[in-house]
Amino acid sequence: MKIVRLKPKRDYPTRQGHPWIFSGAVDTVSREPENGETVQVVSADGTPLGLGAYSPHSQIRVRMWTFGSGSTPVDEAFFADRAARACSLREGFCERFRTDAWRVVNAEADGLPGVTVDRYGDVLVGQFTTAGAARNRDVIVKSLTEATGCAAFYERSDTDGRAHEGLEKTVGTLVGPEPPDRIPIHEGDTAFEVDVRGGHKTGFYLDQRENRRLVALYAKGADLLNAFSYTGGFGVAALRAGAASVTHVDLSASALALAERNTALNVPDGGGKSAFLQGNVFSVLREFRDRARSFGFVVLDPPKFAETRVQTMKALRGYKDINLLGIKLVVRGGYLATFSCSGAIDPKLFRTVVTEAAHDAGREVVVLHELRQAPDHTESLRFPEGLYLKGLLCRVM
Repeated sequence: MKIVRLKPKRDYPTRQGHPWIFSGAVDTVSREPENGETVQVVSADGTPLGLGAYSPHSQIRVRMWTFGSGSTPVDEAFFADRAARACSLREGFCERFRTDAWRVVNAEADGLPGVTVDRYGDVLVGQFTTAGAARNRDVIVKSLTEATGCAAFYERSDTDGRAHEGLEKTVGTLVGPEPPDRIPIHEGDTAFEVDVRGGHKTGFYLDQRENRRLVALYAKGADLLNAFSYTGGFGVAALRAGAASVTHVDLSASALALAERNTALNVPDGGGKSAFLQGNVFSVLREFRDRARSFGFVVLDPPKFAETRVQTMKALRGYKDINLLGIKLVVRGGYLATFSCSGAIDPKLFRTVVTEAAHDAGREVVVLHELRQAPDHTESLRFPEGLYLKGLLCRVM
């Protein structure tokens, strides 16, 4: 097996179980490994630290599969064990949270870097975003279909990040029949249809499940603005809970069409209480501000503004602008739910941005709940970067 030797004093994170080894920590590589090939990682003095997937194109040069000197081989049995462990961790989840859609594998947090798999009914939809994940894709798919009993697996490895791993985008059916245009799912008594072939990510933002329920608890009687609405999740949940009206705003016409469909599924007369506005959210909210329009509840769930730490400053300006606009649109005594899914923005930094926006808006904002991703989107204490979704539910005075 080819060996990656780390520089002196650069092995501490690996010894602590962090799965990423950056290129700057690598001293030597014995023979150039292929993209995604499993290598042995050793310290500067030759102590074995574990096995990982080598990625010559990425700043994250190695992503660790296993740790320690007695690491088990990374083979079919290894992936079967990881798949079984991920399923065991979520045992009873569908009954506990009354859903038929949840995350089955959450990448590094489940010991499978670069592997993200969601379940919609009996269909698995997965993304393989790293060289190691892509190289082992077929055995991972086999392990997961056997562990879950699902008859179909659809790949959505069409993320821009694959280019950093020397990989091309790939989409298509890997196991079983091609999924239908829309897959019905449920969150409690709320029904949604999911476009797993053309929607964002794997089709739906399952990570916001518990936050949708919480927003619905506060939404009764409110006129709610669902900004960056996608297929309507927050707005549909709020309307079912008794919101007076919902205004969905999104750049995608197809997403809004599905939001309208999801509204009809849950509230037969909801069309009369709902508006679906296509446009740039920043521009639409500025127009609302200029027209002195206001809402009892504003939800801000924007896409990732920062893919990397290099983009952090630009992202912070975007979060500041959208929160300033959102806060100004909330009636006094109303509510704001605001989110960031940028992993490069930590919860403390995001809270600071919202605080600055509230100050500039001249409003008192009181935090009622700190929000995060749903529990099936597992987090590992060894991998703090896994807490990517953070949010605040606030009262605006």
